[in-house]
Amino acid sequence: MTNQTSTKLLTPRQVSEVLSIAEHTLAVWRCTKREDLPYTKIGRTVRYRASDVDAFIQRNLQQAA
Repeated sequence: MTNQTSTKLLTPRQVSEVLSIAEHTLAVWRCTKREDLPYTKIGRTVRYRASDVDAFIQRNLQQAA
């Protein structure tokens, strides 16, 4: 098993809990490409790599003035 296939996949519900946003917001981001949060579709299901969610958080981290 390679590193790519062993990456943990998260559901939209799990990601919404991590980011403290609504699942609907994630759906809007996917549809409008408003935010750069990569996802994958497996059949009709949407999944996010945990590493991509972590990277998204890091990219949006604000430094104190």
